[in-house]
Amino acid sequence: MFAIVRTGGKQYRVAEGDKIAVEKLAGEAGDTITLGDILLAGEGDKLEDVSKVVVSAEIIAQAKSEKVIVFKKRRRHNYRRRNGHRQQMTLLRITSVGAAKKAAKKADAAPKAEKAEDAA
Repeated sequence: MFAIVRTGGKQYRVAEGDKIAVEKLAGEAGDTITLGDILLAGEGDKLEDVSKVVVSAEIIAQAKSEKVIVFKKRRRHNYRRRNGHRQQMTLLRITSVGAAKKAAKKADAAPKAEKAEDAA
C-alpha cells in the first residue's frame, strides 16, 4: 500500500519500509510519529478513503542537508558577499501505511464515558 503525504510544504509518495528526508520535525532518534496530512492512498490502481488511512514513521536521525552557497555580487561596485546555508532535516523510516483501527478507539472511549455518567 502507498500514500502521498504532505509535510514541510512538500509532498512525498511513501510505502512501508521507505526512507525519506523531510523538513525538521520535533522528536529525537527512535521516536515514532504519525504523519497527519494524507492526500491520497491506495494499492496498485485501487484508491482508499484517506480518512481511514494512517501513516506511521520512525525518526532515524536529525541531520543537516547539503550546503547551499549564497553569492551576491553587484557589478562595478566592488561588492561581493559569500554565505552558506545548511537546512535542518529529519530522516524518517516509514513503519506502516494502512487502515486506522478506529473500532478499538471507540471501544476504549465508550467505557470512559459510562464511568463519567456513573460518577455524576
